[in-house]
Amino acid sequence: MRRKYVRALGAIGMSAALIAAAGCQAAEDDTAGGNGDCGGKIAMFGAYSGPNSGLAIPALKSAQLAVKQHNEANPDCEVTLQEFDTKGDPTEATPVANRVAGDESFLGVIGGAFSGESKATMAVYEAAEMVMVSPSSTAIELTAGGNEVFHRVVGNDAVQGAAAAVYLRDVVQAKKVFVINDGTTYGAGITDELTRALGELAGGSDQVQEKQVNFAATISKIKAAAPDAIAYGGYSNEAAPLVKQMREAGITATFLGLDGIYDPSFPEGAGASAEGAIVTCLCLPSDKAGGTFAADFEAEYGVPPGPFGAEGFDAANVLIEGLAEGNTTRKDLLAWVDSYDKEGVSKSLKFDENGDVDKSRVVTWAYEIKGGEITAQQEIKIS
Repeated sequence: MRRKYVRALGAIGMSAALIAAAGCQAAEDDTAGGNGDCGGKIAMFGAYSGPNSGLAIPALKSAQLAVKQHNEANPDCEVTLQEFDTKGDPTEATPVANRVAGDESFLGVIGGAFSGESKATMAVYEAAEMVMVSPSSTAIELTAGGNEVFHRVVGNDAVQGAAAAVYLRDVVQAKKVFVINDGTTYGAGITDELTRALGELAGGSDQVQEKQVNFAATISKIKAAAPDAIAYGGYSNEAAPLVKQMREAGITATFLGLDGIYDPSFPEGAGASAEGAIVTCLCLPSDKAGGTFAADFEAEYGVPPGPFGAEGFDAANVLIEGLAEGNTTRKDLLAWVDSYDKEGVSKSLKFDENGDVDKSRVVTWAYEIKGGEITAQQEIKIS
């Protein structure tokens, strides 16, 4: 069995789940928080700067809010959160993982934000018996290889791929879908799942590269295939210029991007060309989140939560609650997360033996670019 360390859950109600975390310490403090009986120090890593940071920052801010709320309500049980900016790059995430795992004051990790950086660091945290709870990494392989520490509060690429296929078939009513990926762990994996779910509707494909700026070759392939919908698995840095160049070339087919482009930089970069584009996401619209999360976030930051905000709040609270219950060793905190079964603000959270959240509790939403904003359109139901 994957989960070796099983510990009974302490009795904490929904109210504790909603008092969460906060105040990320940018300062490099190697002293664990808490008083020894509860509390402690956790790390969080992701793309907090760079072209795709808009996808990761909302979860960071939500985790900071969760820590702040917990500490204000529990001054004798302090939780410290320190973030590490990896820019979403696996090569930058690996030395961060070595540093965090080698510092015994860190008891758990929120992250990674992206699948590639999660994959690159899992072995390091596994060796340290250090629990990971990701708010947004979706690659199937992350929970398919027997790793014992990785968990995520979102569904995986198979779920989103199937939902996107349903949307393209039933809502767009596409008869031919051209599928593009960016070659990353995330992009290649999720488009494989989408293509499988599309079946005979899949009609042509291409792969682009990170940091690519000219998409003439891909556009030629799209024109030759003559699809009535285009699906993209990758991130905004490439998706924005791709869509802009497609529209300038006269391609009017519906564009659907998977959740890697749920980022304000996509409509900002593509401008008017992004209007009407669809984005699917395994994340909940902020106004659908439970408790007072959305209102608390907006009061704290002056803006709505954004992509994976509720999920970031939940990921933080899973660890915060464990620390508050006195799980102040890495081994005990891992056991706590393995046994977790509670209501969060994004969904009811329970992890299976591979670290995936219960599939029956996963939701996928379609969002539409309207007036340059990413707006919730509808939940996608998979029969």
